[in-house]
Amino acid sequence: QVQLVESGGGLVQAGESLTLSCAASGLTFSDLNTAWFHQGPGKERELVAAISWRAGITYSVDSVKGRFVISRDDAANTVYLRMNSLTPEDTGVYYCATARGMMIPKTRDDYAYWGQGTQVTVST
Repeated sequence: QVQLVESGGGLVQAGESLTLSCAASGLTFSDLNTAWFHQGPGKERELVAAISWRAGITYSVDSVKGRFVISRDDAANTVYLRMNSLTPEDTGVYYCATARGMMIPKTRDDYAYWGQGTQVTVST
């Protein structure tokens, strides 16, 4: 049975950092593309960063480039999202999800397995 479990969310002030973790059971991250999605209050769930099954290939949206870094620890079968210089606009629930494919999918519907999400709240 596949299970993705996110952790590391919390309440921080603007400008601070957080590192989210996504641990998996029942699948191996190095076989799949893995992404972090952000769902702000009242908004759609959107991809912010992803890492290919091929080591070293990552993708991030413009709004987080230079601030968020996605990485993977194959030995721990865990994917991380390091979030720096957080702003109130980064507030929301963060989900990790996995998808098959040679290329990193950019749309939510391409991702088959999802975690339950972890809440990040950035105060001013």
